[in-house]
Amino acid sequence: MHGRDVFEGRLRRIDGRGYKAYQELEGAYDWVEYQLFIDHAQSDPFAPPSKVRVRVRQEVAGFPPELFATKPRAVALCDFLTRVFGRHCRALSRPCGTGSSGIIHVLPCGQEILERTAVVVNEEFVEVRLAVGLPARGRTVVAREAHRIFFEALPEVVRRSLRHASLDKKALLEHVRLAEDQDSLRRQMQENGLVAFVADGSILPRESGASDRPLSQEKAVPFQSPPELRVSFTLPHRGRITGMGIPRGVTLIVGGGYHGKTTLLQAIERGVYDHIPRDGREFVLTVRDAVKIRAEDGRAVTGVDISSFINNLPGNQDTRFFSTPSASGSTSQAANIAEALEVGTSLLLVDEDTSATNFMIRDARMQALVAKDKEPITPFIDRVRQLHQDCGVSTVLVVGGSGDYFDVADHVIMMENYRPRVVTAAAREIARAMPTRRNPEEAGPFRPPIPRILLPDPWRLGSKDKVKAQGLREIRFGRETIDLGAVEQLVDPAQTRAIAVILRRLSHYADGKRTLREILDLLEEEVEREGLEVLAGRQGEHPGEMARPRRYEIAAAINRYRSLAVRPGR
Repeated sequence: MHGRDVFEGRLRRIDGRGYKAYQELEGAYDWVEYQLFIDHAQSDPFAPPSKVRVRVRQEVAGFPPELFATKPRAVALCDFLTRVFGRHCRALSRPCGTGSSGIIHVLPCGQEILERTAVVVNEEFVEVRLAVGLPARGRTVVAREAHRIFFEALPEVVRRSLRHASLDKKALLEHVRLAEDQDSLRRQMQENGLVAFVADGSILPRESGASDRPLSQEKAVPFQSPPELRVSFTLPHRGRITGMGIPRGVTLIVGGGYHGKTTLLQAIERGVYDHIPRDGREFVLTVRDAVKIRAEDGRAVTGVDISSFINNLPGNQDTRFFSTPSASGSTSQAANIAEALEVGTSLLLVDEDTSATNFMIRDARMQALVAKDKEPITPFIDRVRQLHQDCGVSTVLVVGGSGDYFDVADHVIMMENYRPRVVTAAAREIARAMPTRRNPEEAGPFRPPIPRILLPDPWRLGSKDKVKAQGLREIRFGRETIDLGAVEQLVDPAQTRAIAVILRRLSHYADGKRTLREILDLLEEEVEREGLEVLAGRQGEHPGEMARPRRYEIAAAINRYRSLAVRPGR
């Protein structure tokens, strides 16, 4: 490892030369208070910024081991340091010259606490993986500005961000303790048979459609649990907490328009992740494997068993191994449920507003006009109880227009001015007094979908083919674009980057023998054993731009790949 005087000498030597001369800086340097690694110097000022790491030994950083002694604490600590480091980068960066010249940054974080690769903390060191836009005038090296970055700005960012003594210890402890409380609450929810919990005082509405930050306290209505569903838990740091517990089974959320039905469901769907302090949803928690289901017209479906919802299609199409390049609303919703079940969900989240009407219900009048033997769809209303009773899969469903669902609900929650009331008894009385007169359309027992084995050929790319995440909602895979626009629980572009990396390596797992579920199990085992950066593959590859996706979003990307090839498993 070279000293920083060597770095300084190399920098002087390349001043004024062509931009590719920056590659002479690649290597490892001892900056005394930390180590600097130039892993990859960009070849052009308009190319993605250069990949850099800084590593501070724990003798200097001074983080107490108890802050990262458990997985929840370690994830929260790294999340906190990523945010602090990013804040100081933004304060001390000075854009200059062409392209990304002068920029110092780590990937920005949203409202969720996610397992990320930007920061690593262990007993030996603290390391940050960042990007630096090496300064240029045109395509010429500007050594003076590069010197300012590496000898003034970056050392100051490191001093402010990566030393325990320099941090706001109260804020750090709050961040770590909150994650530990959330972990404890999730375990207690499971022990008490709850699929979701919404704490009293939570702020569910967001600032705007373009912002995930909480609505201001002056405008928002704090959540208050109805007495019938109020439960309490004792957390390690917060102490006693109360709120609404949603038990396993079938739960309806009803109410008039603009009274908070969808807002509550959206908070529940984001509850699969932990949230930062003062987000308003810190203790809105949902079982980790919950999946939001919606209709998705036009998506490709490949070899999916949708036979429990759709059967007897014209032309004798096999719905136990159904494929189409452009699914209808009802077919896509059936496929989305089957795919979620295939990889292990225990909770479906459904909003009537984003569902296919003919998939959700056929009323008595439509049944009278179109006989069952002419209708291939078994509507969700006739399967939702079977899903719980036979498969152990619960459902939380927003309904505003179909009271027929009262017949199949365990609990009915009415939202009025963003305040929930339990109206289960009233709904059952209405169902008794005003029978629906529709005939249940179950076509036999609910059969779990047949597992699918992934074939390897579609995942083998040519030497010139690229795999790249394009923002939050798209992945470019070779010549195809995978559209993730309807995958609502994907929340961070860094997750999409991780999924792209997984897809690039999928040919190593898809051997024509493993099912999709087995592949996802194998991936999760590797990440748990070796850390998220194992996905980066080759040793030494800069792995700092990923956040951990759930298996359900990985599966969603695989299922939306139009060249996907599968065969039925056992």
